[in-house]
Amino acid sequence: MRPSRTALLVSLAGAGSLLGGLAASSAVAAEIPGAYIVTLRSGDPSAAAGDARQRHGADVEHVYERALRGYAARMSSRAAAAVARQDNVASVVADRTVAAAAQSLPTGIDRIDAELSSARAGDGTGSAGVDVAVIDTGIDLTHPDLNVVGGTNCSTGRSYNDGNGHGTHVAGTIGAKDDANGVVGVAPGARLWAVRVLNNNGSGSWSSVICGIDWVTARAGTIKVANMSLGGTGSDTGCKDGGLHQAICNSVAAGVTYAVAAGNESDDAKNHVPAAYDEVITVSALADFNGKPGGGAAATCRSDQDDTFAGFSNFGADVDLIAPGVCILSTWKGGGYNTISGTSMATPHVTGAAALYKSTHPGASPAQVRTALQSAGNFGWNNADDHDTIKEPLLDVSLF
Repeated sequence: MRPSRTALLVSLAGAGSLLGGLAASSAVAAEIPGAYIVTLRSGDPSAAAGDARQRHGADVEHVYERALRGYAARMSSRAAAAVARQDNVASVVADRTVAAAAQSLPTGIDRIDAELSSARAGDGTGSAGVDVAVIDTGIDLTHPDLNVVGGTNCSTGRSYNDGNGHGTHVAGTIGAKDDANGVVGVAPGARLWAVRVLNNNGSGSWSSVICGIDWVTARAGTIKVANMSLGGTGSDTGCKDGGLHQAICNSVAAGVTYAVAAGNESDDAKNHVPAAYDEVITVSALADFNGKPGGGAAATCRSDQDDTFAGFSNFGADVDLIAPGVCILSTWKGGGYNTISGTSMATPHVTGAAALYKSTHPGASPAQVRTALQSAGNFGWNNADDHDTIKEPLLDVSLF
């Protein structure tokens, strides 16, 4: 099935100015003219890419060998049609734009009881020996509160250092060190891999995201969990779509657990990808201002009501868990810290929880990880006035 022509806007949850406001979302079709993703049914991807370069003048940008077998290239529509007619080619789909979705003991860490987990986040001794990929804008490579062990750049330039801030914020919620400085993450000191697929403005393309997934999949023996706080309009097109969904399906089959943002459009998550995909853990956002259940705390950086579904968060049957995503304090580029909001901020809480679970259950499949997180969740939050009729379990890592 060919993907729909709606845009895939990968957004950092809580972007906007990236200082606390939510970015306006665009649903305008965003195919990239002259850019295509080619998936093979047989043959060597590098050889096929070379053939396209020689015979059709294609400008090859990425070669995929794990999550997909194929390549991404710029070429004329006539050349793309000729490539699609080749016997060894399974599909040729248009590349599309993507963009980031965004908005002490952080309130979110407190609310999910990370201080009670096996990693004891916040007591100065917490640690989690697991490898996690942050598929985002990169990570601040020299931030003293983060354990960045490597990465790759599938976006612009060569460095996987973060020029935006969003990826660093996500990374801190996942695994900031428990060292009495700054903040602490759900899985303190986790080994973080910076997979830069978005540029300094928080935008990119399907092909760059697939490049990141492909890189992670090639290292599935090391990297156990991946965070994707990005997304855009689209629907579940199945595991043979020749694009993003197929790459994620293959990566999950290789054993990588993916946590993804539900999105910030106050819409049903079924209209957004990768949130709509069954193979991932989709996360919505809770407004919590004091890290405690019961509600009643005064709002801080936003006007949401304490202990309720965040006003911006997407919802629906595709959402698997809810986690704190409003006014979240975490690490930031330049060695600093920042407070922002969005489902992008909720997602890394779940990614950190998945990392904790994998650290003690190394043989667990992605589906088993999701089931364990859902089973451990609780329903101690208020959705009485929520437009979502499905109450998701709230992440709870106290027993992990």
